[in-house]
Amino acid sequence: MAQAVETKPEVEINVMTKKPLTYGRVLSLLMLAAVITITLFPFYWMLRTALSNGKSLAAHSGSLFPADFTFGAFKRVFGAASVAEAQAEGGSGAAINFWLFLRNSLIVSTAITVGTVFFSAMAAYAFARMKWPGREFVFSMFLAALMIPGIFTMMPNFLLIRDLGLINTLTGIILPFLLGSPFAVFFLRQFFLGISPEIEEAAKLDGAGHIRTFFSVILPLSEAPLVTLSILTYIGSWNEYFWPLLVATDDSSRVLTVALGVFRSQTPQGSPDWPGLMAATLVAALPITILFAIFGKKVVNSIQFSGIK
Repeated sequence: MAQAVETKPEVEINVMTKKPLTYGRVLSLLMLAAVITITLFPFYWMLRTALSNGKSLAAHSGSLFPADFTFGAFKRVFGAASVAEAQAEGGSGAAINFWLFLRNSLIVSTAITVGTVFFSAMAAYAFARMKWPGREFVFSMFLAALMIPGIFTMMPNFLLIRDLGLINTLTGIILPFLLGSPFAVFFLRQFFLGISPEIEEAAKLDGAGHIRTFFSVILPLSEAPLVTLSILTYIGSWNEYFWPLLVATDDSSRVLTVALGVFRSQTPQGSPDWPGLMAATLVAALPITILFAIFGKKVVNSIQFSGIK
């Protein structure tokens, strides 16, 4: 009897070889490092200024390191320093109610984000899935709003908010942005068009109407673009300056971006409190920076998947 010959499976060994450093790769790496440095340097300069003593800042204006290192600017931002301490470190002595303005910014940004995403999603579903006369024409007119500069709508919106008695209120800041935006509708419509119609047909066979299909089928399948739109809307509303400046003149309704501008203009000693202003700006930018660092990859992937190049 012939003995069975036991064969051992061949094992493929992949050896990772390093690519040689060519002149092209070295040049690409140097250019990448230069772009990263140029991009991040303004943030470093803000941090360097925030950690400097205001009185020593002018004498060391060109130094790459903090002038007379101190955390006094951050103490002034959070209200932990007295007027005498602020002026001793070159601060203006002006107060900034950081926590109040931060709360206002959080309320405004959250309300605008929730309203924009929700109402834009409903409008996008109507344009993508529901059939009604003149749908394409209305959508074309709707997209035409993307070509209208926002400054052209400022005055009509201001007059409307004034007539409604909403000047110096958070509601007056929120209302013009609450019902969605053309970009948000277009963005979500592109994604809804890519959802297989068979899924909705299956829901209809189970007796689901448009409303139930929208909430039970479409929205769960659209998590990625909804998160992306939420982040983009939140960042845009957080950084909005001109409209809150136009509507809100009292501290009770000021958002953080406007408050920083007011703080910049308060110069009892003749010069702005640059360390305090930079410290407040860094703290104000921190939530958005963390938010985008966590969800940045999902934003890029969702935009590519939605077909917006």
